[in-house]
Amino acid sequence: MGGSQSREGLELSDSEYSDDDREDQEEQDSEDYADAEDRTPKVSSKTLDEVESRLQALKLKYPKSASPPPRKPNSDLRNAVKLYLHIGGNTPKAKWVVSEKLCSYKFVKKLKIDDEDDYDADELGRGEGFWVLKAGRKIKVRVSTELQMKFFGDQRRVDFVDGGVWALKFLADDEYRSFVTKFQECLFENVYGLKPTDENKVKIYGKDFIGWMKPDESDDSMWEDADAGVWKNPDKRPVDFSSERENQDLLEEFEEAATGGGIQSLALGALDNSFLVSDSGVQVVKNFSHGIHGKGVYVKFDDSKLGWSGGNSGTPKKALLMRGETNMMLMSPLKDGKSHTNSPGLLQLDIETGKIVTNWKFEKDGADISMKDITSDAKGSQLDPSESTFLGLDDNRLCQWDMRDRKGIVQKMADSSSSPVLNWTQGHQFSRGTNFQCFATAGDGSIVVGSLDGKIRLYSRTSMRQAKTAFPGLGSPITSVDVTYDGKWVLGTTDTYLILICTLFTDKDGRTKTGFSGRMGNKIPAPRLLKLTPVDAHLAGANNKFHAGHFSWVTESGKQEKHLVATVGKFSVIWNFQQVKNSAHHCYQNQQGLKSCYCYKIVLKDESIIESRFMHDKYALDNSPEAPLVVATPMKVTSFSMSSGKR
Repeated sequence: MGGSQSREGLELSDSEYSDDDREDQEEQDSEDYADAEDRTPKVSSKTLDEVESRLQALKLKYPKSASPPPRKPNSDLRNAVKLYLHIGGNTPKAKWVVSEKLCSYKFVKKLKIDDEDDYDADELGRGEGFWVLKAGRKIKVRVSTELQMKFFGDQRRVDFVDGGVWALKFLADDEYRSFVTKFQECLFENVYGLKPTDENKVKIYGKDFIGWMKPDESDDSMWEDADAGVWKNPDKRPVDFSSERENQDLLEEFEEAATGGGIQSLALGALDNSFLVSDSGVQVVKNFSHGIHGKGVYVKFDDSKLGWSGGNSGTPKKALLMRGETNMMLMSPLKDGKSHTNSPGLLQLDIETGKIVTNWKFEKDGADISMKDITSDAKGSQLDPSESTFLGLDDNRLCQWDMRDRKGIVQKMADSSSSPVLNWTQGHQFSRGTNFQCFATAGDGSIVVGSLDGKIRLYSRTSMRQAKTAFPGLGSPITSVDVTYDGKWVLGTTDTYLILICTLFTDKDGRTKTGFSGRMGNKIPAPRLLKLTPVDAHLAGANNKFHAGHFSWVTESGKQEKHLVATVGKFSVIWNFQQVKNSAHHCYQNQQGLKSCYCYKIVLKDESIIESRFMHDKYALDNSPEAPLVVATPMKVTSFSMSSGKR
C-alpha cells in the first residue's frame, strides 16, 4: 500500500533553455529526462571554436560557396515549450523522456476534434465549437477536466493525460502563467458555453461566491478557524504532518471471499456485524478491531416470491441499516430513469430472523412514485432501535418516509399482492430543474444534496422546501456526497475529482454557524479539490471514474473525522483530512486557481473496487490513528488496519 511511485513530480532542469549553451545542455539532460528521439552525440560549441581556430591558423583555401542561413534562435518561436512523455508507469524505472525538444502550443476552436480547420475565438457563434489544446506534432485534445491538468508553478510546467502522460515545460514564468490563465478561460467556456468574463462568472457562480470566481481573492481564514486547536499550534504555525504520514501505512489483515455471487454493495455496521449485499443474497460478517471477517447468516433472495425481475439489473444495490442495525432496507436502483418491471421498490430484511418481512411501495396522494436513493434521517440514526423513518430522493423530490401508518402503527406485509404503503411525512416535490443525484445527512439530521449540474444544496432538518445554501457547480455532475458528523464539511464526488467545501460562516451577530442553518453571505471560502496525479489517473484507466467519496466514520459530537476515501478503478485512494485543510500544505504552494491536493495513499487491488469505507471509529485501536479500512471487490472483501509505526 502506498502512493504513486511514478516520479512524476521530479523537476525539469531550467538549464535546458539556455540560449548560450543550447548544444551543451542537450548532452547534459539528466537520466530521468533522456531524449526519446535524437540520440546523435553532441559536440560542444567550445570544441567547435577550437577546431575552427586551428583550421584558420593553417590558412587553408576553400572554394567559395553560399553560406548557410543563420539559424533562427529558438526563443523566437511563439509559445515555445518542451514536450515530455512519461514512461514506465509507477515502476522504479519510470522516467520522463523528451518527445519534442522544442515546439509550440496554441488554443484553437474546432467544430470536431478531427477537423483540419482551426477557428479563432470570434469566428464561431455563441455555443458553437469548443476549445482544443494543440502542442507540437502529437497533442490535439479537447480542453476539459478529463485532461487531469496539474500545474507546477515553481517549475513552469504542466502535466496532463492524453492517451499517455505528458508535460509541457515553459521558458519563462510569464509564459507559464499566461498558459494557465488561458487554459482556465477555455475550460470555463467549454463547460458553460459562455465567454469567461466577470459578468458571466457572476451569472454562473452568483455574486456571493467570489472564491469560486477568483480563488486567489478567497478568504480562507475559515479553513483554519474550523479546527483551531486541533491541527494548529498556539503560535499559528501549521503542524507538519510529513513525519506522521511517513509512519502510517495500511496493513492487510483479513480477506473474505464472497458467498453466492458478486458483491454489489457494502453496509458497515457500528455494532457487532457488517453486511455484504451480493447478486443472490446478504452475507453477514463479524466486526473486529482489525476489520471484518467470519461468515455468519446468509440470506438468499427468492425472486419468485419477492417479484425481482431477476439478473443483475434486479439486484438491490442500496442497503440501509435501521432499528439498531436489526433491520435492513434493500433498494434496487432505477434503470434508465424508470423502475424495474415488477420491482417492489423497497424490501425490509429482518436480520435476526434472516427473512424479508415487508415489501414496501412508494406512494403519494394515491399514485405510485419512484425513488432514486434512500438514506438515514441522521448520521448514526441506524443505531436507534425505535427508528421508523428515513429519507428518500428522486430527480425532483426530497422527502421523509415513515414505515408506520398515519395512526403510528407499524405496517407489515400481509401478502405479496398487497404491499403496504410508506407514509410521506414531509418533503417537497420541486417543479423542475433540480436533477438531484445523491444525498447524505449530518449528525443533527441536516441534509446535503448533490445534483447533475454540479450544485450542492444544504437543507435544514426542519425544512426541505428551500435550501439554506446552494453552492454552485464547477461543471461536473455530483455522483456522491458525504458530510461530517458536525456538518462543518461537505465532500462531493465527480468523475475526475472530489470537491471539499467548508460550510462555516460568521453571521451578523458574530456567531459561527454552518450553511445548513442560514444564508452564508458573501464571504464563503473557496472549495478545495482532491485529485489524482496525471500519472495515477492514467494508470487508473480512461474509463474508470471516481465514485463514492466518504469521510471516515464518527457518530459522536466532539470527535473529528481523520481521513477521506474514494474509489477509482482498482484504486482505493485515501487523503489525510487534516492535511487537506491545512492552507500551508506544500501541495497548495505556487498554484493558480482552486487549491488542489495531490497527497494521498493508494490501495491497489487486482479487480475493480465496488466500495471503500472506514469502519466506525470505535474499532480504532489505541496505537492506530484510524479505524480499519474495508475494501470490497466483486469477489472478495479485504480489511486493512492503519499502522502508526508502533506496531
